[in-house]
Amino acid sequence: MKTILIKNALRVARMNNTRDEIAGCDILIEGNVIKKLGKGIKAKADRTMDAGNCVVLPGFVNTHHHLYQTLTRNLPAVQDSKLFDWLIYLYEVWRHVTPEGVRVSAQVGLGELLLTGCTTSSDHFYLFPGGQSADLIDREIAGAREIGMRFHACRGSMSRGRSKGGLPPDDVVQSEDEIMKDCERLVGKYHDRKPYAMTRIALAPCSPFSVTTELLELSARMAKKWDVRLHTHLAETLDEEAYCLEHHKMRPLAYMESVGWLEGGRSWFAHCVHMNQAEARLMGRTKTGVAHCPSSNLRLGSGIAPARMYLQHKVPLGLGVDGSASNDCCDMLGEARQAMLVARVKSGVSSMPARDALWIATRGGAQVLGRDDIGELSPGKAADLALFDLSGIDFAGSLSDPVAAVLFCGASHKAKHVFVDGRQVVADGRLVLVDEAALARKANKLSREMLEKAA
Repeated sequence: MKTILIKNALRVARMNNTRDEIAGCDILIEGNVIKKLGKGIKAKADRTMDAGNCVVLPGFVNTHHHLYQTLTRNLPAVQDSKLFDWLIYLYEVWRHVTPEGVRVSAQVGLGELLLTGCTTSSDHFYLFPGGQSADLIDREIAGAREIGMRFHACRGSMSRGRSKGGLPPDDVVQSEDEIMKDCERLVGKYHDRKPYAMTRIALAPCSPFSVTTELLELSARMAKKWDVRLHTHLAETLDEEAYCLEHHKMRPLAYMESVGWLEGGRSWFAHCVHMNQAEARLMGRTKTGVAHCPSSNLRLGSGIAPARMYLQHKVPLGLGVDGSASNDCCDMLGEARQAMLVARVKSGVSSMPARDALWIATRGGAQVLGRDDIGELSPGKAADLALFDLSGIDFAGSLSDPVAAVLFCGASHKAKHVFVDGRQVVADGRLVLVDEAALARKANKLSREMLEKAA
């Protein structure tokens, strides 16, 4: 079994229950697991790496994304649009995505995440052009395996097209029967329940305004039967709240409770910008998680989620970069910094210390995804870790608190080295397993083709 010894880290932030930090720390990796941490570890290793200028953190956990959107970043027509208008325009572009586009866009987004210290990502894929599943989720999973990312594929779905009062075009939605057959196939083929799993599946109807009540109820029943998690968007905008009140006579969270989504602690919702104290208490009691996506919420003018309120009520809270057409980048360290800053506007300057933001990005995300084997640097945990080099001029003067410096300082959010499952996937700030330049060229070509078809 291959061993790696990381020596003399400037600081290791373990993100364990006591939030220990160790200066001058060594980390011994054996296979895909952390074997030992501490000063002066004496061990024969296949490889030894000096980390004298580096802060070492558990790999970040991204709890919400739409990877296919990397092909439609920064489109001028929707740079200044709110969510519903943004969606209506982009559906006309997204309906032209191809299976190859799905694989390439997944690698682009996951590659950017890896470069910024993220080692586990979920993805919410809900768009099936022509109403056909084909092997689009399979393409994402293959892309994640090739690039080396730990991956939670959320099999999304839309069953309420425009003809039934929904937002998406009818030719990208599916029937409940088609959706659940493909969900069952994917769970059977890919879902790994074992510790250190590299691939898991969740059921993920898109949103209250693009799926039927019947699909939400069915998804909750089958998630319980198959022992998988549930995910959707919720309470992202006031328009969504108005939609739920008009069509269901309930606020969004009450509607989801009515269809069985608050049972069993298996659900997590993206955004949750517009929630009140009573709803946060209910989510805490039911262990219903939140994927906090501050950059996307700011970009679309949706608001700022009450992150500190969720922490106070013990709501599982993680971070999500969200889709690359509403964030326009997949910068996980940048998302943690953003979470730290916007909380201070929302609820006061002391409401989000740097270490709380890093906790949300690591242990919090792991809890949201239902995992206790990642998000922490301790013996027996997965060897997922990110090393950030603080030797540059952009960190000069900040070393009185190296851990906080990772969020407060720095001209680049790139990690120096990243390991996933004990395997190095970023070395000296570059992806190890794919050619970044070739991948970018391919993505730009596919993006142009999509836009030309839409025009």
